[in-house]
Amino acid sequence: MKTSRFSDSQILAILKQASNGVPVTDLCREHGMSSAAFYKWRAKYGGMNASLMARMKELERENARLKKMYAETQIKCEVPQEALEKKW
Repeated sequence: MKTSRFSDSQILAILKQASNGVPVTDLCREHGMSSAAFYKWRAKYGGMNASLMARMKELERENARLKKMYAETQIKCEVPQEALEKKW
């Protein structure tokens, strides 16, 4: 997954500027980003503070790790099952 070139604190600062009344087009031009990125951030991080954002990132990493573990376990279970189903 592509990482953002903006840190969490920068994203929160940009969102706070927008909530204070700065037009989105001016923010996008100033920071060199697209308006689509801004609206995606607002949908995902709107109303969060830094601690909530860090917790969400931590949970996303843990979720990805658990999904990987589950997939590996499923593969380990399916391989012997397929071998037993084959007719020799």
